[in-house]
Amino acid sequence: MTRAEPDLSPGVPGKLDRYVTRIVAANAGVMTGPGTNTYLVGERELAVIDPGPEDAAHVRAILDAGAGRIRWILCSHTHLDHASSAATLKKATGAKIAAMAKAQTGTPPPAGEHDVKLVLDQLLADGDAVALDGFSLRAIHTPGHASNHLCFLLPETGMLFTGDHVMQGSTVVIGPPDGNMRAYLQSLRRLLELEIAVLAPGHGYLIHDPHAEAERLIEHRLRRESKVRQALLAAGGTAPLASLLPRVYNDVPQTLHPIAAKSLQAHLDKLVADGEVSYVDGSYMRVL
Repeated sequence: MTRAEPDLSPGVPGKLDRYVTRIVAANAGVMTGPGTNTYLVGERELAVIDPGPEDAAHVRAILDAGAGRIRWILCSHTHLDHASSAATLKKATGAKIAAMAKAQTGTPPPAGEHDVKLVLDQLLADGDAVALDGFSLRAIHTPGHASNHLCFLLPETGMLFTGDHVMQGSTVVIGPPDGNMRAYLQSLRRLLELEIAVLAPGHGYLIHDPHAEAERLIEHRLRRESKVRQALLAAGGTAPLASLLPRVYNDVPQTLHPIAAKSLQAHLDKLVADGEVSYVDGSYMRVL
């Protein structure tokens, strides 16, 4: 946190500016940090961005803060910790649920990760606008963490609601097949082209200097990719993922290696797609 703002106490509405209030869900953990951020955006009419997990107390906090003004429920993506309470919130408010279709890869979304039962009132695509009283939010397709991931831009202030595209205080997990490292890097580079003033992440505090943060994240991923190459070289040019993992993530606690393995898979998939590495009989091999 670089500037004074409300803390991340669960269930307590925190006013971030004229248009935006943040409510943190009580689902803190290794994957969610201090909890999932739900944002109420607007004045006379509100859009709820990422309603969060299916939790009665969290939904009640949203309804109390929304005070009958909620018109839209927007999901940055359909992972359970961001979208599960959308149907409950819709039932209580009559608001419309809008998001991108659940998977953009041509295959069903992974079981247990996405809210596969979520019914959308409006499908969003890149560049679509969601209108509220006096302003609109613009959807920006940012695949990588999930194939159907969207960020939402509030042009009036330059605030970009990033869901899990950018998180404060931790690194986003890229888990194939729905996650894709090449797409993630392209989506980070897209942020450099946008006129944005601040990032409002799905987990953690606001991130100021958004372009510097995007550049930092790109460099971090490229350094990790370089470690993959180095680990393959140290292994003689051929190795299975399991033997590469402790070399590539030697700066990460071993307790987190099962999670890191997902992002390592994404890095290896990217190198295969780039033609640098081949996959044969369970091992990855440098292409000379």
